[in-house]
Amino acid sequence: MEELVSPRERTLGTVILILGILTWFILIFGTFGMALVGLAVGFILYLFAQSALISHVKGNGVELSPGQFPDLHAQFSDCCQRLQIDVPPQVYILNGNGALNAFATKFLGTQYVVLMSDIVDAMAEHVDGVRFYIGHELGHLKRKHIHFGHLVRWPVLWLPLLGAAYSRSKETTCDRHGRACSSSGEDAARALAALASGSVRWKNLDVKAYLGQTRQSSGFWMSFHELIAGYPWLTKRAARVFDTNAQLPRRNGLAYLLAIFVPFAGRLGAGFGVLVLVYIIGVLAAIAVPQYQVYTMKAKLAGIVVETQPARLALSNYYASNQKIPSSLQELALNPQLSSGGHMMLNPTNMVLTVSLQQGDLVFVPSPDEQGQVVWSCRNGHGIIPEHLPPNCQQMGK
Repeated sequence: MEELVSPRERTLGTVILILGILTWFILIFGTFGMALVGLAVGFILYLFAQSALISHVKGNGVELSPGQFPDLHAQFSDCCQRLQIDVPPQVYILNGNGALNAFATKFLGTQYVVLMSDIVDAMAEHVDGVRFYIGHELGHLKRKHIHFGHLVRWPVLWLPLLGAAYSRSKETTCDRHGRACSSSGEDAARALAALASGSVRWKNLDVKAYLGQTRQSSGFWMSFHELIAGYPWLTKRAARVFDTNAQLPRRNGLAYLLAIFVPFAGRLGAGFGVLVLVYIIGVLAAIAVPQYQVYTMKAKLAGIVVETQPARLALSNYYASNQKIPSSLQELALNPQLSSGGHMMLNPTNMVLTVSLQQGDLVFVPSPDEQGQVVWSCRNGHGIIPEHLPPNCQQMGK
């Protein structure tokens, strides 16, 4: 059964598993084990969510058995034999409310396949149609896509390109399993095409014409949106089950340059991935912009500290020589206007030197040291917060 597994799934699965283990290692040791607490909480939430799903299926669905819908149960059993599944999962039919789909899940060691009633009814005239969907979901279980390994890989599944490519490769593998349960590639392709043409129109679908639409998938935007999605385009999926050796158009290379910036959002959809990107950019901007503003303010004030050094030295020398404070900066032939745009103001009572800027005031306060020499300290004034003070300001007077 190895030929049913997409080679890309093996490669990508191994790469993501290794990255996932490394990420968990970093998270656990980097948070001193707190990541394990988050993991435990996440598992409990998952447990309750899965229990709700399984309870809904068991409480509202119809379990297939040799006596309950024996025709469908026989197809299910035959598919399990073809895929060499020794212990068949429990299988149910559930009202799909218009959804043409099926899904597989697992809860506390028990595996389930759930067929939506709409897809079963739609495929009533196409025996292989139901077989394909059964095989596809059995593929997820057989390949352990719903398994502990998924949790190990989880931290890196959001990575652009990589997470989406791994998800698409798993769908390709499961489509191969669905094809193995079908009588022919055309039957499998027609079953897939029902997802596009609907529960009635699929009967009159020109399959080869539909497969020909894959030519349109090489455009920039179609390539981009497939690269950030968890499913290949349906036309491609149908083409691959119709002919396992089908040569499909290559994606536009430029689309990779854009897709690499979009995180994978899983089953939430490609569009949600773009929203996640916008959210991440917003969060980073909310952090980076204030930090940049602090950085630029520090740089500006650092320049003020250097530019006012001659004025402070002149004031210190004047005080040491005359034991009094000058009445103004002009008395020392100092220009109050700085080249950086600041304006110096001297308090003739305490010799405090204030530099007024558009953003606020930077204050230099003199005080005598043990030898009676003037030592200056730098403080923030009106409009400037302590975080804005540069290192050369904070070190003054120490």
